[in-house]
Amino acid sequence: MGILKKMGVLEDLIEKAGGCAVVDGGLSTQLEKHGAQFNDALWSAVCLIQDPDLIKLVHLEYLEAGSDILITSSYQASLPGFQSKGLSIEEGELLLKKSVELAVQARDKFWDAKKKESGHSYNRALVAASIGSYGAYLADGSEYSGCYGPSVDLDKLKDFHRRRLQVLVEAGPDLLAFETIPNKLEAQALVELLEEENIQIPSWICFSSVDGQNAPSGESFKECLDIINSSNKISAVGINCAPPHFVQGLVQKFKELTGKLIVVYPNSGEVWDGRAKRWLPSKCFDDEKFKLFATRWRDAGAKLIGGCCRTTPSTIQVISKVLKENSGP
Repeated sequence: MGILKKMGVLEDLIEKAGGCAVVDGGLSTQLEKHGAQFNDALWSAVCLIQDPDLIKLVHLEYLEAGSDILITSSYQASLPGFQSKGLSIEEGELLLKKSVELAVQARDKFWDAKKKESGHSYNRALVAASIGSYGAYLADGSEYSGCYGPSVDLDKLKDFHRRRLQVLVEAGPDLLAFETIPNKLEAQALVELLEEENIQIPSWICFSSVDGQNAPSGESFKECLDIINSSNKISAVGINCAPPHFVQGLVQKFKELTGKLIVVYPNSGEVWDGRAKRWLPSKCFDDEKFKLFATRWRDAGAKLIGGCCRTTPSTIQVISKVLKENSGP
């Protein structure tokens, strides 16, 4: 299903970016800086309903900062989640499509302006449709534990993801970004679903990690990556929303376990309490730390680098600048 896209689109972007492309940063963090409030199970997806223009503004801020890839505002957007707010299935599907449309509109507006300027250092960004884990929909912190309970099996996970996946693909993104996957079971469900739906858009699957060694479920990354390595539908694999001090070791580990492209976009190091829905104080990376470590992650083998929760356009700007300054010939 969906329009056939060239499978090398991600590799082409990485080459144009000098060997390492820049992913954007924390969407909800920047929306909050503009006054949005997310005490809601839909989290940043509530802005799709309340203030879509603000989402587009934040996308533009990340493009200006140097992002080569925009991730849509659909991470915590799901049809069951929208229905729980009293919306119909049709209304929910329109909101999912809107998440892609907003990012595409921002990208096209930005690129139409930049391509008229001589000597700019920007690339035409790709739009990655965000698909959060089942645990993100539950909004109980289980994307950081992988504990879905005995009633959640392979078929239930595929059923949960299927229609959202179809709708997002129909909206026409360049990529699919499966984010904060916490266990082997959900990775298996996504691999099978991409095959069953014959998805032709390149995908990445990113896991979270709470110990810097394994998936949140405690399963080894080797077990998880063995499943992903069997799929030609997945172009990249990596880590998102994990503490940045885990990243270098995980990139090195993933480099040994897979031939896929490696993508990393950690959070700032603050810890999210999924039950209390608040950030806990902890050791954090500031922009200067991201600047220092971005080249180390690139040198270790990462081909796509950005930021997740609590990172901002200023974080992405320093990452983009240092990677461009230190790119290969």
